[in-house]
Amino acid sequence: MVGRATSVLKAGNWPVDQASTSVTLDYDDRHRRRIRLRTDDDRAVQLDLDDATRLSDGDGLVLENGGFVRVVAAAEAVADLRCHGLVETARMAWHVGNRHIPVEVLEDGTLRIRDDHVIVEMAERLGAHVTRLRAPFSPEPGAYAEASEANAHGASHGHGGHGHDHDH
Repeated sequence: MVGRATSVLKAGNWPVDQASTSVTLDYDDRHRRRIRLRTDDDRAVQLDLDDATRLSDGDGLVLENGGFVRVVAAAEAVADLRCHGLVETARMAWHVGNRHIPVEVLEDGTLRIRDDHVIVEMAERLGAHVTRLRAPFSPEPGAYAEASEANAHGASHGHGGHGHDHDH
């Protein structure tokens, strides 16, 4: 057993060279609070966080013994949707969003979804070039994801230039 992980440091905020091992997880398995995981070298690590947390590729699980376990996003069946311009890409993003499915926006403007034959057929009918592949999937967390977590803890946030507290 590697140990018990009690906190997470986001990618770029921990010493990667100090990782004792890694754990490769698909998108669904990267939203956790408490679970026993198998590392890539087949050892156990107990994830024991205070709150359910979305783990991202490159995050570090902090072990209570002082070590780290690197989180790796697993390759999974995805479809990349490429459009011919900004208007077509915006239109495609609207149609995909209207289906309420997770979407990742890649640096080049490509929209990545899980490989779903119904959505792929829709995208092709709308003119997208579709490439099916196996790759990590890290969709957008949603506009209210961080705000809802903060509000659950009594934090304040801003609205259009003004801020206020919420008592929930």
